[in-house]
Amino acid sequence: MSSFDLLNIEAYNPARESGYADPPARMGFFTDTSLCIGCKACEVACKEWNSVPEDGLDLTGMSFDNTQTLDANSWRHVAFIEQRKPMRFTDALAPAAPEGARTGAIPATQAGENGDFRWLMASDVCKHCTHAACLDVCPTGALFRTEFGTVVVQEDVCNGCGYCVPACPYGVIDVREGDGRAFKCTMCYDRLQGGLEPACAKACPTDSIQFGELDELRARAGERVEQLHAAGVTDARLYGEDPRDGVGGDGAFFLLLDDPEVYGLPPDPVVTTRDLAAMWRHAGAAAVGLVAATAAAFLGSRA
Repeated sequence: MSSFDLLNIEAYNPARESGYADPPARMGFFTDTSLCIGCKACEVACKEWNSVPEDGLDLTGMSFDNTQTLDANSWRHVAFIEQRKPMRFTDALAPAAPEGARTGAIPATQAGENGDFRWLMASDVCKHCTHAACLDVCPTGALFRTEFGTVVVQEDVCNGCGYCVPACPYGVIDVREGDGRAFKCTMCYDRLQGGLEPACAKACPTDSIQFGELDELRARAGERVEQLHAAGVTDARLYGEDPRDGVGGDGAFFLLLDDPEVYGLPPDPVVTTRDLAAMWRHAGAAAVGLVAATAAAFLGSRA
């Protein structure tokens, strides 16, 4: 049995847990960063379909990355990571494409005076966590779980409290300046309801962003990692696919070619509200103890 067969275990269904009696298959993203060419078509398609405001170009002079981070006005962020590290890609690494599928080239390295130079490009997005802390802390119900297992913000219900911002272990959700409400990727919920794939996946010319049933994507991702390992790309690994991790697995997971920290991702994300119930119990016990001590002191002073 392959080590990736373990990903096919019967997973917790967040949609059913949220009250959907007979939800459809959980949908998600698998982003294969080894296929990303940094074209940013996903960023543009996301903005156009969802009417996300244009926020200009953030040119730092330190990178060709002109988006820098996910925020309320950037629901997709194509990271550009420049490295001087040997990594040879060949056509042999390209996955076998199903009939009629879009294909693309694998990024190549360039030899320079200081060693081999490579680009690591990755289209980041909201992870649509199985156990989503943003849902736990939202006081108005603006954040909700859809029948597809994704997490969506209802703009007309959000009161701008911002509790969801620090709750997210990935730093994804953000409050829009000048508006005050929280925004993030919805995985194009309106398109999913119409049987369409999200705009970013539709626009991706290399199939770096793959959309579909989450269990099927996990199996496909495992095969892809094995293919890369066999071709000598030993750094290839999956991130966010494991239902046994600190957030119960992500609805949007990735194939990375280096450590998660290189891509600005936390190595071991944990749902930030995991210990919330215990914290409230401890706080309640402390409050009861304080009241008891105060009462004892008051009664003792009157004796």
